[in-house]
Amino acid sequence: MASRPAPSDEDRRSALPPLIVALAAGAAAAGIILWLTGSTLVAAGFLAGALVIAGAVFLAVRLLPSAKADEPAVDWSVAHTLASMSNDALAVTDRAGRLVCANERFGALFPSYPAPPGVVPSEWVSAQLGTAGRAAWRDGNASSGTFETAGTKLTAHITRVGDSMLVWRFAGTDVVDLTKQAQSLVAGASGDRLGSAGIMMALLGGDGRVRAANRVVRQRAMGDENAMIEGRDFTRFLITDNLGIVRFEREGLSGTPLRVLEIPFLDGENAPMLVALLDDELAIPHPAIGDTAGAHVRSLISLLPSGIALVGGDGRFVHMNDAFVRAAHVNPANPPLYPGDLVVREDKTALADAIRRFAAGAVHSMDMTVRFADAPDEGVAISIAAARGLGEAAVLLSLKDAGEEGRLKRQVAQATKMQAVGQLAGGVAHDFNNILTAIIGHCDLMLMRHAPGDSDYDDIQQILINSNRAAALTRQLLAFSRQQTLRPQVLQLPDVISEVSNLLKRLLGETVDLVVSHGRNLGPVRADPGQLEQVVVNLAVNARDAMLTKSPNGGGTLTIETFGVPAHEVRAMDDDVLPVGDYTALRISDTGTGIPADVLAHIWEPFFTTKEVGKGTGLGLSTVYGIIKQSGGFIFAESPKGKGAVFTIYLPANAAGDVAAKVPAAKPVQGDLWGSGTVLLVEDEAMVRAVAERALARQGYTVLTAENGEAALELLATSQKPDLLITDVVMPTMDGPTMVRHARKRYPDLKIVFMSGYAEEQLRKSIDLDNVAFLPKPFSVQQLAEAARAALTTK
Repeated sequence: MASRPAPSDEDRRSALPPLIVALAAGAAAAGIILWLTGSTLVAAGFLAGALVIAGAVFLAVRLLPSAKADEPAVDWSVAHTLASMSNDALAVTDRAGRLVCANERFGALFPSYPAPPGVVPSEWVSAQLGTAGRAAWRDGNASSGTFETAGTKLTAHITRVGDSMLVWRFAGTDVVDLTKQAQSLVAGASGDRLGSAGIMMALLGGDGRVRAANRVVRQRAMGDENAMIEGRDFTRFLITDNLGIVRFEREGLSGTPLRVLEIPFLDGENAPMLVALLDDELAIPHPAIGDTAGAHVRSLISLLPSGIALVGGDGRFVHMNDAFVRAAHVNPANPPLYPGDLVVREDKTALADAIRRFAAGAVHSMDMTVRFADAPDEGVAISIAAARGLGEAAVLLSLKDAGEEGRLKRQVAQATKMQAVGQLAGGVAHDFNNILTAIIGHCDLMLMRHAPGDSDYDDIQQILINSNRAAALTRQLLAFSRQQTLRPQVLQLPDVISEVSNLLKRLLGETVDLVVSHGRNLGPVRADPGQLEQVVVNLAVNARDAMLTKSPNGGGTLTIETFGVPAHEVRAMDDDVLPVGDYTALRISDTGTGIPADVLAHIWEPFFTTKEVGKGTGLGLSTVYGIIKQSGGFIFAESPKGKGAVFTIYLPANAAGDVAAKVPAAKPVQGDLWGSGTVLLVEDEAMVRAVAERALARQGYTVLTAENGEAALELLATSQKPDLLITDVVMPTMDGPTMVRHARKRYPDLKIVFMSGYAEEQLRKSIDLDNVAFLPKPFSVQQLAEAARAALTTK
């Protein structure tokens, strides 16, 4: 234990007068209280309080470091004793970052007593603690973020004491309590019972040192069952010969061979571990001894919080604890015979081969990832090790990632993947829209020179049709990535269903019945009616295909329901995803084949489809997902066993007073598209710039072009004011909105049309300027002319 310089005699002498004064004042006050109240108990209590204060003054002066570095050191045993009384891990460091004092709980969490912030081998944790330590030196108090070690989550609370020390308190040390329980289990009566059955048990820390051991281990390793073995390196008590047989070092190579069984009961690289040692002859034990030993080990395994199961030499389950039953989705009324019965078909062979190998005598443990049949999309890490001397048990299975933390990690990974795919889809759609703009524009220009009946007319028309199909594909990608342009309005869901019901009847055919049911007191929602109709159509078409697959001739029933979900019902659901609030819900269910469990988790991903090649793009449900999420709603898919699929959509009920979105102005008719004046066209893509220039020139405009924002500003400085500025939004060197702001300084009333392959909603913040219009790519020659004419005629 580190020490600090002791206070000088002068410091001690200076402490005596305040001490004497405090004692005298306390005694005098006690006498006065006794005279006034006549109660000796009250007076004695007051005197005791004075003594405590005086003692604290004296201790503070004794423990204060002296300014003189060459005087004798102080015994910190008093401070250490006080720290040991805390339930948290405590440590004290000085200005140089050296560990001055720490309690036993600190040592239990961090073996070898490292000085904060380097308590665990993690750069992220060290950086967090270092930042908190510097903040404590500056502000007096600070706390770190939560980090994990030895299977538990910790938070460091740091307090500055004077100008020379920091007190570190690590809260949340549940692992210490669990470890102490295991210590009591090993070193107490349970450990003695195991020892009587021939099982030697020891609890090791993450550093391999002994935390606790039963008396048989102490006797065999040290020659004395009362010897102190705690804190020593356990491997020093064992030796291994050239055949890999383990013996106690004290007994030598002629000693009894041992079998070693490791039981990891906490996750983490530095987590404590239970080790069982069994004599080699117990590999085929006497029936009575083997049964007793197996019963004790099963009792021990049942107490552990991690999922553990024992498997016999024939590959059948021998025992599984409650944690394993919960994590592996085991039905207690009908437990499986083999571990392979729990996992999906693809993992059965690998798991059976690993168990067979360890049952045959493999000595090293291994980890593998399996997927349980009831949760095929949640990979679980399982540790497999050989077990000897436990009666019929031959293999030990331990689940490492079957808790809530593992589920949350998978949810975060899935959300991150969906976000990354959405960003990729949006970027691809933008670049593709530029190409489609050029193709569609050139097709329109060629069609102006060819009349129906020309040899090339049909070919050009076919190119234009396919280009528009590709444009619809990019719109679906933008819908999934929540980057499409929406025109939300305040509406009622029954009205939307009524509008689309006639179309649904034609799509479903005569063999499928459509049942519509509306609830009462439905709150209005704010959404794009056209996009909401697309959601209903996509779900209905998928339901029709599922029902025809199940019964090609018999058809089925598609049910559409709307109902209100008030806030108290949402609160009762206790759903982690759905925030509490008032919703109007839309449920679409069918009587089809349903969705298999291994498919259900992937249905929202773009290009994922179970249909035959050429019969589906895999963008139907991903488009539905994007539209609902961009509208502020939530969608859930269910597929009960033996029934069809059920999709439930929750849209927030529109608050009173919300105003519907502005309806776009009516587009000019074809005859109004001719115009005059000067148009400045700014576009970094040469192919788009060329087709837009030709299209505007054919409508009668004088067109000036620039390849980026800087070139456009130079052109504005050397030419007359244009009547209209048409510019791309995203360009290199200087983007469109920045260029427009500079241009408006010279011409405040300049009319602007923005065009972009990105959605208007995504660009809304950057193009939030007065008197501007937006033209989404890809656009046709007619749409460009309509946008230019509308902008010039707007006052």
